[in-house]
Amino acid sequence: MSVYSQGAAQSDPTVQPVPASVVEQVDAADVTLSNPRRAVIALGSNLGNRLETLQGAIDALEDTPGLRVKAVSRVYETEPWGVDPGSQPSYFNAVVVVKTTLPPASLLERGHAIEEAFDRVRDERWGPRTIDVDIVAYADIVSDDPLLTLPHPRAHQRAFVLAPWHDVEPEAQLPGRGPVADLLNGVGHEGVLPRADLELRLPE
Repeated sequence: MSVYSQGAAQSDPTVQPVPASVVEQVDAADVTLSNPRRAVIALGSNLGNRLETLQGAIDALEDTPGLRVKAVSRVYETEPWGVDPGSQPSYFNAVVVVKTTLPPASLLERGHAIEEAFDRVRDERWGPRTIDVDIVAYADIVSDDPLLTLPHPRAHQRAFVLAPWHDVEPEAQLPGRGPVADLLNGVGHEGVLPRADLELRLPE
């Protein structure tokens, strides 16, 4: 069992451990990647079939050449960020950890392609969306590149990113900001509800 699934199972008994056979398959697939880097990706959806869309995005990431999904968090239901309460449907959020040989810019392009495949519309800041695919962190890179700021400039403020990330990597560090556990304690869990009745699967 991978360290991610072990950590998730230990930190929350409602998290189902990933079957060893699946972990072995994913680990075996890593031999096809030359010097892969670890990346953390946040997913969110508040339109349509939110759970199905999140799973579809995870499967699309797994289908990306040069990328393997290594861990999938549980689902959290959260209030929309930056808008009046009740003005939009609630979000389903999750975090995935991947290993990839894609450089950050190519991973960003893939994220945008997945958003477009699910008819994501970018016509309103903080507007509702079928799917949001955000790169939270890529290896230990800290960059102010305006096209892709790393780590995500608001990740340290967002419980809907920190809580699911902490599920799968309890000891994780947000580059330049410190331990995810400490950041999560700082922002609190208000408005972020774990949905034990919902489950996303690790692609086989």
